[in-house]
Amino acid sequence: MPTISSETLHASCVAIGERAVLIEGPSGSGKSDLALRLIDRGAHLISDDYTMLLRRGNQVFANPPATIAGKMEVRGLGILPIPHVDNLPVALMISLTNDHSRMPFERTTRSIAGVEVPVVALDSFPASAPIKVEMALKQLVTGR
Repeated sequence: MPTISSETLHASCVAIGERAVLIEGPSGSGKSDLALRLIDRGAHLISDDYTMLLRRGNQVFANPPATIAGKMEVRGLGILPIPHVDNLPVALMISLTNDHSRMPFERTTRSIAGVEVPVVALDSFPASAPIKVEMALKQLVTGR
């Protein structure tokens, strides 16, 4: 029987291709802003602010809580309806930081519902942040 466990994180989540990318950070750190910029580049909303994670076998799948599915807080505009997808495997977690180091942080992982997920620390506010998320995901998937 497959291992099933769940966890809810204070994290936004988008789908890039067929993979979920979690975006975690304290309130006001730019989770929704970065998610919105990724959506503008072709990603799809999974969940804004909170994400439910369900482990099946050796993968964790991302879903929105029912109360906020298809909704996103856009500062200055309020809570808006946004098309969303769900039930995609988590490939990466972005941990928001305000550290402006030129060299990459040491690669780390985080256990989510018992599965180790790669973590990349980024500042969400530079214009290049969405591109860096896409590059980090591509690097994980292709190895380059």
